[in-house]
Amino acid sequence: MGFLYSQLIKSLPYPQGSYAGKTVVVTGSNVGLGKEAARHFARLGASKLVLAVRSLDKGRAAKEDIEATTGCGPDVIEIRQLDMGSYANVQKFASSLASDLDRVDIFVANAGVVHAEYEQVEQDEGTITVNVVSTLLLAALVMPKLKETAERYRTRPTLTIVASEVHAWTPFNERNAPEGGIFDAIDETARKDTTSLYPISKLLEVLSVRAIAEECPAPAFPVTVNTVNPGFCHSELTRDAGTWTIWLMKVFLARTTEYGSRNLVWAGSAGAETHGKYVSDCGVDEPSPFVRSEEGKVAQRRVWAELSKKLEAIHPGVMKNLQ
Repeated sequence: MGFLYSQLIKSLPYPQGSYAGKTVVVTGSNVGLGKEAARHFARLGASKLVLAVRSLDKGRAAKEDIEATTGCGPDVIEIRQLDMGSYANVQKFASSLASDLDRVDIFVANAGVVHAEYEQVEQDEGTITVNVVSTLLLAALVMPKLKETAERYRTRPTLTIVASEVHAWTPFNERNAPEGGIFDAIDETARKDTTSLYPISKLLEVLSVRAIAEECPAPAFPVTVNTVNPGFCHSELTRDAGTWTIWLMKVFLARTTEYGSRNLVWAGSAGAETHGKYVSDCGVDEPSPFVRSEEGKVAQRRVWAELSKKLEAIHPGVMKNLQ
């Protein structure tokens, strides 16, 4: 009932306020939720808006469209290439942000994928690589810039990871794998059936952000890190899902991408009270009962320990950024 109420009845506020002087980065922003969130930030006067996209041509098209509909100046929007399927490219992107931008006030990690068939990317199936490993790698790599912004400009930046209510739709039996074997167990599951991977990836995002906040609580930690559920939307994310269930849900239940993007803007603009929290329908909400359970807490510790090792192997020393 909660899902249906949220999708069909709940009213979300139209984004207001001013982002003058702010620098905003939105990944996966050439289409869908990311593009519509970027459009809101541009409309509300962001001084610098970075569209982080895999295809530069599609990024340029998005830039032109946003400029035409918001009237923002030609120097506001900047296109940068980001391929979340490549750890090397993720590191290159983060390095360029750190060196080229004076500040980063809001970082919306929206880029994500869902695959209908198994596709290995780097060391894991692509859904896990892009949605989890690369997303948390990117979060850790941009954190020094966010901290620098906080100190230099006496503000509190926000890093928002786009999760989903589907984090509650997996039993996550892989948590029962032997010590150090959760990601291997997920890969075994993926080789048999990829349909459970997207919910698992969203659960891992929620668990990871909660782990970060537990280790680095507000207000001592100068950056707000949260997850946001945009709701089920008419997004290109499901273009590879290829199931009748998804098609029917999109026909009868899906929000427009503009409507869902309001959640991204709200979460990206939120303060310390949302640190480590799960945002839904433009407010702090409870994650799934499993996440809040004792079993969930054990799974969170194990997932974060394994993921931290992965991130350190990719970029030695990166976990210090989350301290």
